[in-house]
Amino acid sequence: MTLIDDIRRLKKQKKAIILAHTYQRAEVQDIADYVGDSIELSRKATEENDAEIIVFSAVDFMAESAAILNPEKRVLLPSVGARCPMAQMLPAEEVKLWKRRYPKAPVVLYVNTLAEAKAQADVCCTSANAVKVIGALDADTVLFGPDHNLAWHVQQKTGKTIVPIPRKGFCPTHLLFLKEDIYLTKKQGSDALVAVHPECTPDVQSMADFVGSTSQICRYVKEVSGKKFIVGTEIGIIHRLKKDNPGKEFIPAYEGAVCPNMKLNTLERIYASLKEETHPVTVPNRLAKKARKALEKMLNFHD
Repeated sequence: MTLIDDIRRLKKQKKAIILAHTYQRAEVQDIADYVGDSIELSRKATEENDAEIIVFSAVDFMAESAAILNPEKRVLLPSVGARCPMAQMLPAEEVKLWKRRYPKAPVVLYVNTLAEAKAQADVCCTSANAVKVIGALDADTVLFGPDHNLAWHVQQKTGKTIVPIPRKGFCPTHLLFLKEDIYLTKKQGSDALVAVHPECTPDVQSMADFVGSTSQICRYVKEVSGKKFIVGTEIGIIHRLKKDNPGKEFIPAYEGAVCPNMKLNTLERIYASLKEETHPVTVPNRLAKKARKALEKMLNFHD
């Protein structure tokens, strides 16, 4: 019996499902019940009414969100070290500081934040629905964090004044993309379309034919007639794109764009987490109650 067989046996025995982010290792995506981005996985977690255990193969804030939205279920994070560096950049005290500076501005927090910060938000969003969430607010000035590149993208799309909190929050992996890399790839005779994530810098976004979340990029390459694409996001997405689009070619905008935290989850750790039910994700009730309101509002907006 293989390790994959053991995982499948334990899933059935424990009434568990495995949710995996698009940036996970290829073999983890292949064993998962569902692969998606933040908002896709958040919705899936709430829809799986028969599951008693959710193994969330991603990073800490995503598993926290699943636990907040599903207090009756046991949520497990396969690797306790799988922490999002961007989420660590915005502690609750920083949000409170900016709320005092802009007392009339609504607070929209990227789902890439920890529960303590989400509890300070009026509404959460993902990169897939940030423009719709902020566009729907009856306010010209909005506090938004922690990714300042996504804040810039939303400001261009909505025309509103977006105040980034903190001033320079960022995703270390998406900062690895440079416009020079895309320029050189296209100059070498490539007729590829360019699709990048809004966590990339504004100059990289300006080089793109399409800017969107991972789910939106997946949808874009499936719907357009192009056959070759330069992709500017974490390279884990390439596996999903190739599986979903066997007749198309995908070129990473930068081969080294790897999120080491996402890659900490392995088949071995997923098996151990299921077998021993290790690393359960818990959120204190006082925080969970406040954060749940912001997350539930987010789920009302489609990507």
